[in-house]
Amino acid sequence: MVDADQTFVIVGGGLAGAKAAETLRAEGFHGRVILICDERDHPYERPPLSKGYLLGKEERDSVFVHEPAWYARNDIELHLGLPVVALDRRSKTVRLGDGTVVRYDKLLLATGAEPRRLDIPGTDLVGVHHLRRLAHAERLKGVLASLGRDNGHLVIAGGGWIGLEVAAAAREYGAEVTVVEPEPTPLHGVLGPELGNLFAELHREHGVRFHFGARLTEITGQDGMVLAARTDDGEEHLAHDVLAAIGAAPRVGLAEAAGLELVDRAHGGGIAVDAQLRTSDPDIHAAGDVAAFHHVLFDTRLRVEHWANALNGGPAAARAMLGRDVTYDRVPYFFSDQYDLGMEYSGWAPPGSYDEVVIRGDAGKREFIAFWMKDDRVLAGMNVNVWDVTEPIQRLIRSRARVDTEALADPHVPLENLVP
Repeated sequence: MVDADQTFVIVGGGLAGAKAAETLRAEGFHGRVILICDERDHPYERPPLSKGYLLGKEERDSVFVHEPAWYARNDIELHLGLPVVALDRRSKTVRLGDGTVVRYDKLLLATGAEPRRLDIPGTDLVGVHHLRRLAHAERLKGVLASLGRDNGHLVIAGGGWIGLEVAAAAREYGAEVTVVEPEPTPLHGVLGPELGNLFAELHREHGVRFHFGARLTEITGQDGMVLAARTDDGEEHLAHDVLAAIGAAPRVGLAEAAGLELVDRAHGGGIAVDAQLRTSDPDIHAAGDVAAFHHVLFDTRLRVEHWANALNGGPAAARAMLGRDVTYDRVPYFFSDQYDLGMEYSGWAPPGSYDEVVIRGDAGKREFIAFWMKDDRVLAGMNVNVWDVTEPIQRLIRSRARVDTEALADPHVPLENLVP
């Protein structure tokens, strides 16, 4: 085979890396495929870590992308528990933590992101947690169960998706929950105040307390255990455990040391890639949370930290590595489940980019679709407890056509009728 003597190396054992390896084989690549994971677990998906698995509703094995035997069956050389510590572009090699040097013809960086840390006193206490990895979720699941049994208190720093999903899980276990968030609503930077308040009310109805307009400044404890969390406005909250859910930072250290072009943090950070997910080195691609690509639809560079981006970006990068004609322009998509609320969001509408939000349905009953609009064009749509509408929502976004907002708000007008 023409490619039988080639070696494709994938650094990163998440969904993007695993799906890239799968795609290489599915597309007929006969060379070596080496998948290097710094975790000891086989590649897994992350959404269950803050949803079904954390709640105890999904088994541990359900999170894995493939069953363990799949890798050997498909001749994927899997290295678990070994970080890549150096990338030499000149010799086209990567060096692993145990000193092993691996040569590549093509390289995919799917190194993901890592949770941002609280830079305050007390973060070394036993009861301070993050949620990014399977080991984190395993530990946190036990913590929430214990808090629920003992009427314990969890303070969550950050009112984003992870913070709210963990808050919902904690309340289902019976724990007391306080969310500390510097913005005036949860999800303020994603959904804006209009929809952020809806999620605040949802959680308040389930007993979650919010402290808006404040940040944690100190976590106090005794004998290594958490006792309380203090905020910059002088408040103190009883806490037995604290979760830092203040966002994630792309893991760009390897790329930075190798001299690849990066995107500055003010613009989202990450490794700069083109529409083929190719970095500034033509033999190196990047996908998943770490890749910042120019999205032709929104005419801006985006870095998307969601499941669908890993699911679709890994295969797209694999095809590009094989020389296929690839343009990665997926509409960003994510979903969340909190209590009896399920939602899906498609598009991109950061604060300041839209001029109105159109509601279709009954927001009071939490059965509706919200559309973020600019000049009568749909930038993004979020369906809440309304299903099977993602495709027409994404088609509306892609069309960039002007839409009659009265018809858009009318549940009796099929969305399909509004797509040109």
